[in-house]
Formats: sequence, C-alpha cells, structure tokens
Amino acid sequence: MVKFFTILTIIVGTLMSLGYYPQAYNIWKNKSAKNVSILTFAIFALGTIVWTIYGILVKDMTVIITFSIGVIGSWLVLILTLIYRNK
Repeated sequence: MVKFFTILTIIVGTLMSLGYYPQAYNIWKNKSAKNVSILTFAIFALGTIVWTIYGILVKDMTVIITFSIGVIGSWLVLILTLIYRNK
C-alpha cells in the first residue's frame, strides 16, 4: 500500500508541478502577463523552493524531484510575468 501511494505521489506531484508550464507558455506566446497575479506566483515560487529544501533535508526523492520541477516552472512564470507585465 505504501508503494502505491509513493507512485501516486510521484505522478500527482509531477502533474501539479507541470501545471506552471502552460501559464509560462501563455505569457511567452502572447508577450503579456496582464492578468497574472505577481503575488500568487511569488508565493508559489517561494513555496516550491522551501519544499525542495525540505525534501533535500529529509532525503525524500519524491519531494525533491516533484518540487524541483515546480521550482523551475513557478520561477519561470514569475520572471516572465515581471518581464511582460507592462508590455
């Protein structure tokens, strides 16, 4: 049962972390971040880093891998939002 939930956590965690990428693509494609909340993605960016550090400290590869994907995606959205916010 534990193995099942480990696999499920990896799959769901990865899917959730990949959720940032469509938003990043949309901002990049449209060269606009008019309706994107900077505060929301700043919170996500900070949260994904904290969870990744936690995963490293407790040596949990599931947390490390899934949140590392989220770190890249959330920071990508945040940076693109800052770049294209006023364009």
